[in-house]
Order: sequence, then C-alpha cells, then structure tokens
Amino acid sequence: MSKLAEVRPAHWIAGALLAITVAVPLLVTTYAREEPYLWGFPFFYWYQLLWVFIAAGTVSIAFRLIIREERKRRAAQGLSDPDKKKEGPAA
Repeated sequence: MSKLAEVRPAHWIAGALLAITVAVPLLVTTYAREEPYLWGFPFFYWYQLLWVFIAAGTVSIAFRLIIREERKRRAAQGLSDPDKKKEGPAA
C-alpha cells in the first residue's frame, strides 16, 4: 500500500489550512495599501495582526483534526490512548 493511500481527509484539511495560513500573508498585493484605517491604524498593520489570530485559530483546528484522527487510528489498531491517565492505585 502506498503512503499516499494512508493519508486521511483530516490530514489533507489540516495541510490546506496550514498552507493557506502561510501563503495568504505572503501575497503582498493583498495588504500593500494604507486604507481603510481601523482605529487609526493603516490597513497594513491591522491586516497583519489579524492574520496572527487567524493563524492561531487554523493551527488549533489543524491540531485537533490530527489528534482526533490519531486517536481513531490507535483505537482501530487496539492501542491505548497515551493522553488518558492510567487508572489504578496511586503510588
């Protein structure tokens, strides 16, 4: 089986989110202007700051998608979830 066949849709979605988050701020033509102003700040500054928050959101979504997919994969293989605390007597 090829490695590409093992890639799940969650991985493609996470990759696309991260690629968009990186690529759009690199497109200078999207922010190379001063207007419109927001609270006295030129468009360039508040647009770049906006992408900081968008990037944080997309990275969080991508992380959750990958973690969920990893948990499903581990459960299908009969492996335990490493994030869950082990039950038993306290030492």
